[in-house]
Amino acid sequence: MFNPSKVWRRWHRKVNKNQARYAVASALAASAIPALVMARGHAIDEVPELPLVVGNGAQGIAKTQDALALFAKFGADADVDRCTASKKLRPGRGKMRGRRHVIKRGPLVIYDETESSSIALAVRNLGGVDASPVTSLNLLQLAPGGHIGRFCIFTQGAFKKLDTIYSEMKSGYTLPHSGMTNPDIARIINSDEVQAAVRPAFDTSGEGKIVKKNPYKSKDAMDALNPYAKVARDMEERAKKSRAKAKDTSKFRAASQAFFEKMSADYLEDEEPPSSAFPEEEEEDDEE
Repeated sequence: MFNPSKVWRRWHRKVNKNQARYAVASALAASAIPALVMARGHAIDEVPELPLVVGNGAQGIAKTQDALALFAKFGADADVDRCTASKKLRPGRGKMRGRRHVIKRGPLVIYDETESSSIALAVRNLGGVDASPVTSLNLLQLAPGGHIGRFCIFTQGAFKKLDTIYSEMKSGYTLPHSGMTNPDIARIINSDEVQAAVRPAFDTSGEGKIVKKNPYKSKDAMDALNPYAKVARDMEERAKKSRAKAKDTSKFRAASQAFFEKMSADYLEDEEPPSSAFPEEEEEDDEE
């Protein structure tokens, strides 16, 4: 066999016992909320209540047809039919590796194994329907695929045994519970007792929205923070004007321009200058 499984593969993961109990208890609580059960895809429109608890006589069912009749009596047959219709071939190589078909998960029948029970034999041939003793519940059954809210059907003895399992542990484990007994926050706030103790709301109808301004961009904001800022700006303006006045050279430029024009006119009135700047050199060339 090419690339066989190795003995040192990490098959199992260690999880804190308190975390595992918390997860199982949360998954059990989610199975009693119709919205979560329906969000997971279960067909429970005809189910009278959640969690669905049937009598202990259901544990003696040994035939599949009797189990189907029990499901039909409590409106759970629609979910069983949904799973049966969902069976199909698995795509890919998994068909050759012992998992040829895929099927959706249906109801989970939870029974008390201390009493004579054969219901697990009755439902084992129904696609998507599982059965488990109440003392062996785990997340693979209560939350397949990591999605809480599986449709669970309890027998009466198994449902009573939940308190024994999760509330009377020798280790002192306590079930997780909400910090609020009433989660309706709006009702609490609007109650007469709370409204009598709270401060009345401010009337902000005539006030506009306060916008915080940047003092480096707004002169008013800077003046509110630093009263000397206006004085400093005025001093800077006066200093700029004095510097600009000192640098005013327009009079000097006009005088310089007039002098240049006068000198140019006097030069043009004189005789024309010689054609060459070096007349002696020209005479020597002629003698040669």
